[in-house]
Amino acid sequence: MNVSGRIIRLSLLSAFISLNAAARADQQWTQPTPEELSMTSQPQVPGAAAVYLFREETTDDKLHMFSIYVRLKILNELGKEKGNVEINYFRGKEGAGFTVEDVQGRTIHPDGTIIPFTGKPYEKLVEKTSGVKIMAKVFSMPDVTIGSILEYRYKLRYDDMYYDAPAWYIQSNFWTRKAHYMWRPIDLSSGHISLTNARGQASNIISWTTVLPTGANIVQSKVPGTEQSIIDLNVQDIPPMPDEDYMPPISSFSFRVLFYFTAYRTADEFWKNEGKYWAKQEDKFIGPGSVVSAAVKDIVAPSDTPDQKLHKIYAAVMKLENTRYTRTHTSAEEKAQGFKEVKNSDDIWTRKRGSDDQLTGLFVSMARAAGLKAYVGYLTSRDRSIFIKNYLSLSELDDMIAIVNVDGKDQFFDPGTRYCPYGHLTWKHTLAGGIRQTDSGADFFNTPAEPYTFSRVQRIAELKLDPQGALSGKIIMNYTGDPAVSWRHRALIGDSASLEREIRTSVENLVPASLQLKVASIDNVDNYEQPLTATFNVEGSLGTSTGKRVLLPGDIFEANTKPAFPHEKREVAVYFEYPRITQDAVRISYPATLSVESLPTPNKDTFEKTIAYNLSSESTTNTFTIRRNYAVGDVLFTTQQYPSLRAFYSKIENKDQENVVLTTAPASSKPAGN
Repeated sequence: MNVSGRIIRLSLLSAFISLNAAARADQQWTQPTPEELSMTSQPQVPGAAAVYLFREETTDDKLHMFSIYVRLKILNELGKEKGNVEINYFRGKEGAGFTVEDVQGRTIHPDGTIIPFTGKPYEKLVEKTSGVKIMAKVFSMPDVTIGSILEYRYKLRYDDMYYDAPAWYIQSNFWTRKAHYMWRPIDLSSGHISLTNARGQASNIISWTTVLPTGANIVQSKVPGTEQSIIDLNVQDIPPMPDEDYMPPISSFSFRVLFYFTAYRTADEFWKNEGKYWAKQEDKFIGPGSVVSAAVKDIVAPSDTPDQKLHKIYAAVMKLENTRYTRTHTSAEEKAQGFKEVKNSDDIWTRKRGSDDQLTGLFVSMARAAGLKAYVGYLTSRDRSIFIKNYLSLSELDDMIAIVNVDGKDQFFDPGTRYCPYGHLTWKHTLAGGIRQTDSGADFFNTPAEPYTFSRVQRIAELKLDPQGALSGKIIMNYTGDPAVSWRHRALIGDSASLEREIRTSVENLVPASLQLKVASIDNVDNYEQPLTATFNVEGSLGTSTGKRVLLPGDIFEANTKPAFPHEKREVAVYFEYPRITQDAVRISYPATLSVESLPTPNKDTFEKTIAYNLSSESTTNTFTIRRNYAVGDVLFTTQQYPSLRAFYSKIENKDQENVVLTTAPASSKPAGN
């Protein structure tokens, strides 16, 4: 995962360049207006928890510093949570990264009373992966009440041997009345300083890619009497980012400005040259070397087909420890075990562990050692963003996948995603773009979608209703594809007890609250080629009695379902993470004192040939069975499609709530002569 790709190394061309690192005097706090003190809402966003009165981000390259200044008005009880401020930043290898300094703040009550922040922020580790620590500086504003104005500022400093081009994200979760963004870039025109990329190339061109509201423009100017340039942006009345269910990665569509240093003037020139360099660097790691080549001879047989070879190699790599899901081992631990710095795929096979990208490189190395044409692809993970060709930075690329050409056709593999089945990609790596290795260098590529049959959840209930109305039986949940990968990843970060608890809770949220579930078994947690199966023992009661009738939910797995799209209007496209199919089978046996009066009527429906729904029912002398299939074959539906999509979901949701009606059976006639 590339966290620090936007950092550019500084080359000193003069040993006596003097950078003015003296901190400027702090800005004065802003005097709140009577309207700001008394306001209780923002008319454009009724019910909003808070509103930004003002936000400012300033980047000063000479000081190697980002300065952040915030004025936030708290409007209701939920908004009070914003009094707990968490500033995320990262620390990487070789000094790359940030430190948070000079945190100041105050809380202003509606009557004008001022309570200064006198606390001490503390640090916590958020995530550690591939030698990069994601940290957070945390502090709490004093005496936050509804109506308070929170005013605070802090500075993010980065290493003196690096420069970091800013990224301005204009939209937030709240309405922004006014905001100001400014960058004082280093003066590259004098020739005293040259910025170089990882290849040692001069990267003295500043450029950017933008999505801005109408009327907002970036302004470049010079400080009078100097060559110091200033890049400015002022905005006002910026609506909050949409907050809707089933949204695409919103950072790809929100208002933003992404700056970068580059040595190139066109996107094609950048990707051709940087892609070729990246591909060569990956080949240095991949090899294969002697260790990997020897290992492959022990794993595959000369008579194996290409598919058999790949299956065996994939299984061997999947057995190794993936530190993306466990932890990165310290240099001291590596040294104690006799390991030196990782330089190539031989080192990963020797260690029997590696990061997600390292294991992907190892898989490609082993495939090459087996005589196959194999490459790595570097893509933007779809859970975070989408690939933007005009953003000239490798930092937008997240993860690597493997591509193997078999009989002239590219096949895609995801060995870096723990428990991803052979020959498939986890959902965030499907329908994604980036760059890939080719025989002549590198080129753009896009990954395919998985079929809807890959991600399947089967929900099976075998239940018995006794004459007293008590219900007992079993529920079986079968997960394949992405749902199974998700549960298996949860097992990696917890233990068996936490996995049982989380799966049980997920099913309890589906079925009526009157049912009590106990986990009987969870099978195939490590066997990623088989469905993960959770079996539950069920006890409780079901349905309601009305005189001689008993009303039971038809599909118990849809008992607690809420409308998927309750709002009449929608701002952004509907976005499902992946195609999928859900299959339900509910069979309930009942005593002879009851009989079926009515069942949900069968129904088949489709939406634009991309969503299919099928409900059927049947009964015997003492049982009834409800079957429901729901399949989604596409992931994106436009706002123009939304009204008809919403109507379709409303129709099937109403169908799912139809009841089974049982009635008291008539008493049997006594035999003659008795």
